[in-house]
Amino acid sequence: MEHYDIVVIGSGPAGEGAAMMAAKNQLRVAVVERFHEVGGGCTHWGTIPSKALRHAVKTLSDVRANPLLRDVAAQIHLGFPQLLATADKVIEGQVQMRQRFYDRNRVPVLVGQATFVDAHTLQVTPRADAPYQITADHFVIATGSRPYHPPGVDFSHPRVCDSDSILQYRESPFAVTIYGAGVIGCEYASIFLNMGAKVNLVNTQERLLSFLDEEVAEALSYHLRDQGCIIRHNEQFESLETRERDVLLSLKSGRRIKSDLLLWANGRTGNTDGLNLESLGIQINQRGQIKVNEHYQTAVPHIYAAGDVTGPPALASAAYQQGSYVGHYIIDPTTAPLTQDLTPSGIYTIPEISSVGRSEQQLQQAGVPYEIGHIHFKSLARAQMTGQRVGMLKLLFHTQTLEVLGVHCFGDNASEIVHIGQTVMASKDINSLRYFISTTFNYPTMAEAYRIAAYNGLNRLT
Repeated sequence: MEHYDIVVIGSGPAGEGAAMMAAKNQLRVAVVERFHEVGGGCTHWGTIPSKALRHAVKTLSDVRANPLLRDVAAQIHLGFPQLLATADKVIEGQVQMRQRFYDRNRVPVLVGQATFVDAHTLQVTPRADAPYQITADHFVIATGSRPYHPPGVDFSHPRVCDSDSILQYRESPFAVTIYGAGVIGCEYASIFLNMGAKVNLVNTQERLLSFLDEEVAEALSYHLRDQGCIIRHNEQFESLETRERDVLLSLKSGRRIKSDLLLWANGRTGNTDGLNLESLGIQINQRGQIKVNEHYQTAVPHIYAAGDVTGPPALASAAYQQGSYVGHYIIDPTTAPLTQDLTPSGIYTIPEISSVGRSEQQLQQAGVPYEIGHIHFKSLARAQMTGQRVGMLKLLFHTQTLEVLGVHCFGDNASEIVHIGQTVMASKDINSLRYFISTTFNYPTMAEAYRIAAYNGLNRLT
């Protein structure tokens, strides 16, 4: 029976982060992966394929909107399946790269279902071969999550999809209903709108993306509506009727919505089934998530959990950092708890949204004196050249110290632009609005938005 210092269950971002950190510090590590390739849901069913699809749709939309390419665009006829196919090469490249990480660091990837026999023994059950057991001093559960399937929704019907199965949909829908207006729901609303589909976005909350700065969330809401999206707030699921040519969604308000396709995007469930955690005294909540402490330890101290299986923030970037932290903490238990206050959120709507730090609402609730620096992208020369005029950059800063407290961006490449603000906020030496004024930015660029927004903010001070 093979024994390891650490066994990691799952090869998504959290699992990879833990395995690489441990392996590079000369620990004996193995990874157990249920799928036949590494990468986890992030690579195969989530982030990578959906963002590759988004990029393909945006590229097509930009070509059609460009007056120089009008004649060319008229000859382009691409359906949903063809746009989906662009993700295949990206997934293949990601899998090959990540497999090399394990090979170069001498980390074996054991393919099969993992089940705990006891607190130090794991049974691995391959699809075809006989089960076998391995032991370890430490375990890291990084099994990720999957779309939540409520009772009353027939996901076996070809016109009913979740965020995983939508990536195997083989038609080009004319009308789409998306139930759930969280990050995934808003991203797919943008994708289908830019494909020319009619979209109904059903939101169970009072407004879109309530965790975002309200002004940015309202800008997204306006932009979606401007593209023809119908947004239904404060609605709850009643029933679903599936038919040969369409589906009929009934809501508790009495509203009924007919469409070619229903995309269910309301919640996710942790992948903890089959692990036999209950026998170890590790409790799982109703969404399949594992409770951990500040060091990502479960109720059994030498068994850790990281990434989506522990719940929010459910970001691939945060999951990798959590896994890496666990690997470091196992090596050095004096390691301080991980702080992710400056973890940026990236929402890949068209255009993108990205934020780091606190929102106006959070600063108001905390009684922090703050002011706003603001710039609309339509004023930037680079945005005018590229035609990507929709969006804005919003800086929140302390009125007395000028410390940057939050950066909120809505527009093309927002998830890249936000990192400039993140870097400034993370530095104790330069975290001041004046940094953006004293720094020389290339011209014309989108980055110079920071300088203009900073001046705008200073002009507001009395």
